[in-house]
Order: sequence, then C-alpha cells, then structure tokens
Amino acid sequence: MSEMPSPVLSAAAFQRRLLAWFDVHGRHDLPWQRQRTPYRVWVSEIMLQQTQVATVIPYFERFMARFPTVRELAQAQLDEVLHLWTGLGYYARGRNLHRAAGVIVDERGGDVPMDPEALAALPGIGRSTAGAIIAQSSGERAVILDGNVKRSLSRLHAVEGWPGRPAVERRLWALAEHYTPDARLVDYTQAIMDLGATLCRRGNPECGRCPFADVCVAHARGEERRFPESKPKKALPTRATRMLLLRDSRGRVLLEQRPANGLWGGLWSLPQFDEHAELQAWLDSHAPGSAIEQPSPPFIHVFSHFQLEITPQPALIDVLDSVGETRRWYDPENPDAIGLAAPVKKLLTGLSPFALDAPPGPRTAFSPQEENHS
Repeated sequence: MSEMPSPVLSAAAFQRRLLAWFDVHGRHDLPWQRQRTPYRVWVSEIMLQQTQVATVIPYFERFMARFPTVRELAQAQLDEVLHLWTGLGYYARGRNLHRAAGVIVDERGGDVPMDPEALAALPGIGRSTAGAIIAQSSGERAVILDGNVKRSLSRLHAVEGWPGRPAVERRLWALAEHYTPDARLVDYTQAIMDLGATLCRRGNPECGRCPFADVCVAHARGEERRFPESKPKKALPTRATRMLLLRDSRGRVLLEQRPANGLWGGLWSLPQFDEHAELQAWLDSHAPGSAIEQPSPPFIHVFSHFQLEITPQPALIDVLDSVGETRRWYDPENPDAIGLAAPVKKLLTGLSPFALDAPPGPRTAFSPQEENHS
C-alpha cells in the first residue's frame, strides 16, 4: 500500500508546504492558543468536535472565565456546566468533560495526563483528541485525525470508501502517521486542521488556493466533492412525543430533569409522554385540578439518527406545592442557570407570565447543524 499522493511529494515536502502555507494563512490567535495548558487545549478540543471555530470561541471564553482550572470544573454542579453548554449541542461532550475532570482530580491530583493511552481512557476523549491535546499543549509528537484531516487526506489520495468503515479509517490513520513530523508539532497540528477547515471544505473547497492542488488526486480527477465518501444514507425514523407545558398562576413552568444517560441526558426538559392518555393520567395523579388546553402546533426536531415530532400540551394549575427532587418550577422572566434541551429552550423563550395562551410558534424543522450551532 503506497502512502504517497504522487511520486513527486515526500512526507518532508508535504510538511514544508503545509507549514509554509500555515505561516502566512493559518490561524495564530485563537483563545486556546494563548496561555496554552493541557486543560485549556482539552476543553477547546472537546468543544470543537463537530462544531465550527467561530461558534466555539464565545462558549470557550465563558467556560474558561467560570472554570479556569480543572479543579473548579470538577467541583461544579453538572447543572451549571450544562447551562454554559446550552446551545452548543451534543451535550454528552459537556457531561463527559465534567466526569473526566472529576477523574483527573481524584486519581491524578488535578494534572491532565500527557500519555495518549491515559488520555484516551478518559470519558469523551478518543485517539485523535488525545493526540491533539498532547501536540497542541506540549509540542510532543502525536498524530491527529479529526474530520478536517480525514477530508483533506481522503481527497489528496482519493481514498475510496466511507471513513467510518474500519478499513478506510486504518488507511487514513496510516497516512496521518506518515505525514506527521517530529518538529513544530504545535504548528503542524493546527495547520492540518486549518487546511481542512478553511480551504479543503466539504461543500466548497478552494482548490485554487490550496498548496497541494498540483498533487491532489481528487482534484486531478475533478472529483473533489466525491471525497470523503458519505455514510450510506437511511431514511430517518420519526418518533413522537407530547411535552407538558404546565404553568402555575405565577407564570412558572414545570421542568423535569432527564436521566443522566440517553436523550438530553442531565438536561432539564418538559415532562414527556408518548400518548395523550398517559399525559392526562400523570396530571390526574400529580397535578389534580389542572386545566388542560388545546395542544399547540407540533414541530420537528432533527437528530443525527432520528427526528422527533414534538407536540406541546399547555395546561394550567393554581398551586402545586410538591414537585419532587427531579422537578422544579422555572420562571421564564427570571430564568435559572440550568442546562435546557434545545427545543425546550425555544418554547420557554417565547413565554411570558402574562401571555399564557400564546402558542409556541409554527411548525419548525431543526437540522443537526442547527442543533449544534443554535
């Protein structure tokens, strides 16, 4: 198996071209590039998973202002962590970051490990993220293969097949290993990520400005958009749920904390039910005397593997004193600092205590990207 894109480009030549391009066109002043520490780099790498740099920057800065050290993150309540993550999407990342901080404090005295195997054993850190943390924070040689790198190498070599297949992924890891230098690792890892993020983009690659246009196999074939090959598509199944929008005489809304694992794990949501009869039975048992209203128009929230049709069901109650440990009253006028599921945040944002009959809005479709960047 050849590891060369063409007979005229060696690994050393690839590195020289990439770093020369990066010195002029790369990103050199991102927030996590200042005061580099393993902790700051780790947080940034987790936030950057499947999320654009421009989206991450304000979240990273707020997160670092509140949790400047791994100890402060470990000591925080998960609610506060998820509140600062609200809108960034893929909330398992925030939960895993919090869990991993606890492990680092409890088992390693608060020092982020710099061994790739030890890093990859922590919640939410895989092989590529571990490599990025090591290379970006210490300058030691470590190999990365994030989505940007996969796309660039797939096109450079016209690698056939979906990168999620083990054989294709092994091929790409071999190429990434082949090109990774022994020096300037901080710059190299940022450069190869920048190449994919700013030039070798998925939908609109700028081949005319690429330092590898003359040796890129996909470009020579005019097949840039074919690589990397997409995951075989399946029709998204649709699930349905009813969200109980129970409000009291003060305009507060009853929220329920989701289980730690699964959909919206650890976030606060509206109570959910599969059927109207199930919702009505819950009201009869937990909120007797409540007045149920006409359901609001349904809307669609799209996840990567299914779409959820949500029907908000408004209801009113005068007083409900006891709500249990996993429920709370939420005042939209004075919102608590808690993590909210994205569609719930949308519904709550449209409420006011004096407009209790207002519908939550028209049917809306959310794409996975909108979920991620809302």
